[in-house]
Amino acid sequence: APDYQSERSKRIVQTLAFLCFSAYPINQLIVVALGGHLTIGHILPFHLCDLAAFICGFALLTRKPILCELSYFWGLAGTMQALLTPDLNRTFPDPIYLSFFFHHGIIVITAIVLPLGLGWHPRKHSALRVFGWTLMYAVAAFCINAALHTNYGFVMEKPEGASLLNALGPWPWYILWSLAIASVIFLLLELPFRKRNQSERN
Repeated sequence: APDYQSERSKRIVQTLAFLCFSAYPINQLIVVALGGHLTIGHILPFHLCDLAAFICGFALLTRKPILCELSYFWGLAGTMQALLTPDLNRTFPDPIYLSFFFHHGIIVITAIVLPLGLGWHPRKHSALRVFGWTLMYAVAAFCINAALHTNYGFVMEKPEGASLLNALGPWPWYILWSLAIASVIFLLLELPFRKRNQSERN
């Protein structure tokens, strides 16, 4: 007999992955449909949450450890902050407002579904590993911004709207403080899985 539960779970995962892949294009299409102009600073998917959405989609489909770890840590440590302090000048029910929360919300949902719904758990030293990738992203974003005169990752200046970055001092101190805070949050997110990793090694 067919395993309907397994088939149902597979469909849910595939649907969630599709939503992750479609979040960024939907954002762009809505801006264009409303007559907005996409500049070089917005059209490329180089913001951390843009990359995270695509990574989440691949993580759901492949379950590759590093992709799952990036989805989990970036989703709960980074994208959650964006949901709490969105860089938006629109309000509900503006389509751009809705697409922003759809885009970021699907990342957070994936970050929660991976450990709680799919049984995935981060490997040993995953927090350190993801922090290393975060540093590489910050360096890459800085280089891209320097070349294109953009502000991907907000590593050149703070976002215009309200943000936790406003409490972390001027450039470049807010970047250093952000990385320090991220490292602490990564370690806290890894803590619930450390005992399981230790038991698996014994």
